[in-house]
Amino acid sequence: MQNVTVYTSDTCGYCQMLKEYLKARQVPYTEKNISTDMSARRELISKGYMGVPVVLVGNETIVGFDKTRLDQIL
Repeated sequence: MQNVTVYTSDTCGYCQMLKEYLKARQVPYTEKNISTDMSARRELISKGYMGVPVVLVGNETIVGFDKTRLDQIL
């Protein structure tokens, strides 16, 4: 299985839905919460993104909770 990293924030409803989706599919992931982790926030901004959720699956980046695309690559 590919490495999955999820950038989230505490106030993001789509982030919660994304995490529930990944748990239901039993997909292990690393969460980087930009609300509490300033280095994760800087990392996300350095990648050119200002909003969450952002999902990294291997070399692919998905902005937002795109269930259709996640179904295709997971």
